[in-house]
Amino acid sequence: MKLEKKDILKALELITVPGEGKNMVESGAVKNIQIFGDEVEIDLTIANPSLQARKKTEVEILKIIHKEVYEKAKIKINVKVEAPVASSAPKANQIKGKAIPGIQNIIAVASGKGGVGKSTVTANLAVTLAKMGFKVGLLDADIYGPSMPIMFDVAMEKPLAVTIDGKSKMKPVESYGVKLLSIGFFTQPNQAVIWRGPMASKALNQMIFDAHWGEIDFMLIDLPPGTGDIHLSIMQAMPITGAVVVSTPQEVALADARKGVAMFQQDSINVPVLGIIENMAYFTPEELPNNKYYIFGKEGAKHLSEDLKVPFLGELPLVQSIREAGDVGRPAAMQTATPIEAAFEEITRNVVQEVVNRNESLPPTEAIKITTMAGCSAVKKK
Repeated sequence: MKLEKKDILKALELITVPGEGKNMVESGAVKNIQIFGDEVEIDLTIANPSLQARKKTEVEILKIIHKEVYEKAKIKINVKVEAPVASSAPKANQIKGKAIPGIQNIIAVASGKGGVGKSTVTANLAVTLAKMGFKVGLLDADIYGPSMPIMFDVAMEKPLAVTIDGKSKMKPVESYGVKLLSIGFFTQPNQAVIWRGPMASKALNQMIFDAHWGEIDFMLIDLPPGTGDIHLSIMQAMPITGAVVVSTPQEVALADARKGVAMFQQDSINVPVLGIIENMAYFTPEELPNNKYYIFGKEGAKHLSEDLKVPFLGELPLVQSIREAGDVGRPAAMQTATPIEAAFEEITRNVVQEVVNRNESLPPTEAIKITTMAGCSAVKKK
């Protein structure tokens, strides 16, 4: 019987390469076929280096050719093991968390220490982004001290239910062009939120994934102070584009801000730090507009950013009207033609630029999957 190469190839198409889901010809494993009368010599390249895989492949080829082509064919198989070549280009991280449809960039705003104005800065960043024409969402993840409903003058509002694709979703409350969700919408003003970690994490996941955010350019997440369970839950739930750390120039605050940066930079978390914002950098009295009083220290956060080699996003003065604006529910960045508006605009432009730089130079951030205590810095390796 005269053997034909096309018949051999047709038979080899019936063998699936393990782990690839393609047949032996389609995958490119068959490199060459030579026929001499009733003798067939096949050059084959496989990626699996184990002896078992090699022998299994040889047996399958012998069987299929004898069955489909010629049962008395004399077959010689030359197997070469070739590991896949690693690409020199950065490999995009696999997103392990659930992506939120329509949301382009997720920025976590954190502080190592409470009382440094993190929530105030977050609220003003959000309204400044909205003023610049971006579509903005804000998730108040400070479960134990939700303050965004007050800062946006929507403390008495409640998210409505909307039906999307047959499923009931929460519709975020909108104020000053910012879509907002907070646990504060679901509690009474005088009610303390006394929850263990798993309950808090479940509530956050509902606000993230059971809400209809729509199209969002920037989602800001106001994290609680510190480096705890809520932070890990957020970073396990979604791929964070980057983090912004807020601190005052005071040494005590800087020590905790350093820990906040270190948390994001851990190998098990690996969230890019977009930069540090120095809040309450100095005080200028209205009657002495050219004077600056460095109440909490001078340029501490700026020096910290240099030490940690992360961008310095700018400084904000200690101004009474910023506090007053937050208390009455109209963020200070809404004030037009003021030094406060200019300061927030400069910082917001720097944040946007760092997001652009980050997206051009780095692959997507993984939503982390911590399966051991190795992700906790307090655990000592033995």
